Amino acid sequence: MSNGPKIEGKKKFNLPHIYVILFGIIVLCTILTWIVPAGNFDRIENEAGRMVVVAGTWHAVDATPVGPFKMFMCIFDGACDAASIAMFVFIAFASVSFVTKSGAFDGLVVALMKVFKGNSSLIVIPIFMALFGLGSSTVGMFEEWLAFIPIFAAIFIGLGYDAIVGLAVVALGAGMGFSGATLNPFTVGVAQGIAEVDYMHGVGFRILCHVAMLAVAAAFVMVYAAKVKKDPTKSLVYGDDFSAILSGDGDVTEREFGTRQILVLIDLLIAIAVVVWGVKTKGWYFSELSAVFMIMGIVAAIIMGSGLNAIGEQFAEGFKEAAMASMMICIARGVLMVLNAGNVVDTIVYGLSLPLSHLPVWLSAIAMLIMQTILNFFIPSGSGQAAVSMPIMAPMADLLGLSRDTAVLAYQFGDGLSNIVWPTAFAAVMSGLACVKLSKWWRFIFPVFIAIIGVQAILMVIAVATGL
Repeated sequence: MSNGPKIEGKKKFNLPHIYVILFGIIVLCTILTWIVPAGNFDRIENEAGRMVVVAGTWHAVDATPVGPFKMFMCIFDGACDAASIAMFVFIAFASVSFVTKSGAFDGLVVALMKVFKGNSSLIVIPIFMALFGLGSSTVGMFEEWLAFIPIFAAIFIGLGYDAIVGLAVVALGAGMGFSGATLNPFTVGVAQGIAEVDYMHGVGFRILCHVAMLAVAAAFVMVYAAKVKKDPTKSLVYGDDFSAILSGDGDVTEREFGTRQILVLIDLLIAIAVVVWGVKTKGWYFSELSAVFMIMGIVAAIIMGSGLNAIGEQFAEGFKEAAMASMMICIARGVLMVLNAGNVVDTIVYGLSLPLSHLPVWLSAIAMLIMQTILNFFIPSGSGQAAVSMPIMAPMADLLGLSRDTAVLAYQFGDGLSNIVWPTAFAAVMSGLACVKLSKWWRFIFPVFIAIIGVQAILMVIAVATGL
């Protein structure tokens, strides 16, 4: 049912539902099993106890093309195979929701807004970007930040800047948080699980990446903001109407940041510390991590004064909200099941690695970054993209002499930044909330996008050089 007037002669293109896209990929892969030669690599166990492919050992095997009925069986088999990762996402998402819905992060942002509202200093830009990035990097907050976009757009207009500055602070803060994710269980956690990399391995380097990208992004925003402050006619949205967001600050600015919210943030910090300790010293994985997340969520609920039924209802609501991401992981694993059943996954990896094998290793790493960035246009979901790409990228990294950590880094770089650029992700939603035309947001963000891609490429080279 349409909620607005119909415009004759014009049709708006809508990207198919993510489940439709994933099913289409499964159908395509099924067809490939009838076309692509079947083949396998020899595999050996490396010093980390992980089975890796041996370069130069690809050989043809008997063809085993997948039929339509088998294809649907592979979807079920894939869901079962991905059950541990999907259940971790279910539990982690529901548990983290107790922190996000407590208003702890929101209250902290509002408290800082009140401190800086009368201060036009440019220093507020990196401060707020870092705060948004912290929530995105640790507990995967993204949609939760959307409510702040019209508020920040209005505030920065009031400070003598423009709506693009306010939009950029929120969008780039969240985007850099996902790109430099440290604890985010829904992106880097899923990707590392599929790539068989220890959870939080390489976290120190990812923190460095987050800081570097955030610094460059903040510099762009601050330069633009200073230019607009000096001459308002230099604003990309000069003369546009922002009365819709200037009519009031909205309910977000009334959110509380009291003792309960502070205790919830302390609860989160303790959980993060326990996770780091458990992973580093005890070799914890999804089972133990899920337990930590559940305890963290329940403690947050108790701090906020929730009763038993309210806790149960919140878990149920969290499971419901996590269903799409978890099922994307399950359905996407069907891609791997089809390719494995047809004995063509190694052939595809071999084919993709051939042109890259003639490049320097560092350049191959950059190529993987570009591939992941493009893929996010078609699969604008962090967990879904990980489930589709990592079964291919992990063995390809083995062949190219790259670490699987580097493959995961390419994935999270490609996913995080492009979420605020591609129209299939959040670009249109974010610009709409700030009352900024998408074309004008693109005029601002594309130079930043190119610059950050350059920073990411340098970081990929450093990762290769240091053996991440």
